Amino acid sequence: MNNMQKFNTKELTAITLSASLWAVINAVVGPAFWNMTHLPILCDMLGIATLSLTVWWVRKPGASIIVGLIATLISFIMNPGGVQFLGFTGATFVFEAITLALGYERVLDNGNTGIGLLLVASVASTSVAGLIIGTFFMNPNFLASAFGGLIVFAGIHGAGGAIGGLLGVTLIKALEARNINHM
Repeated sequence: MNNMQKFNTKELTAITLSASLWAVINAVVGPAFWNMTHLPILCDMLGIATLSLTVWWVRKPGASIIVGLIATLISFIMNPGGVQFLGFTGATFVFEAITLALGYERVLDNGNTGIGLLLVASVASTSVAGLIIGTFFMNPNFLASAFGGLIVFAGIHGAGGAIGGLLGVTLIKALEARNINHM
């Protein structure tokens, strides 16, 4: 017997729209934001906000991973040289593992405790993205001179994840206040 929960059409639509939103905004705005600030936080903010919304909306294992895989595919179509996005692909696996292990209901419906747990998942997963990107796709000399090294770079990604987590919580609370509920 197969215990895997299947996604329905509405859930697949939410997953695909979240992935598309993340990838397209990142591809269009991301390079300009990086050139203006040299802060690696925009993709973290977009990714975590969309992952938070997806997990809240769908509440089934694998949803955030599918968002990450689709966003990666779209990102590569729009920017074939943007291999650093693979760091965010890895981050979606970490986000999924943490939110699944903690329990979606506990993370999403538990007041301030849930917000804290979502922020932990957000910071941990985007810090991993920073570690992956810094280790495999960045010049170590640039990392040292611009950020003070890999750990600081990963920490800045984590800060972007915290901002994205707060943005995601804000969007979720706004939807709930308007009686728009998860599936």
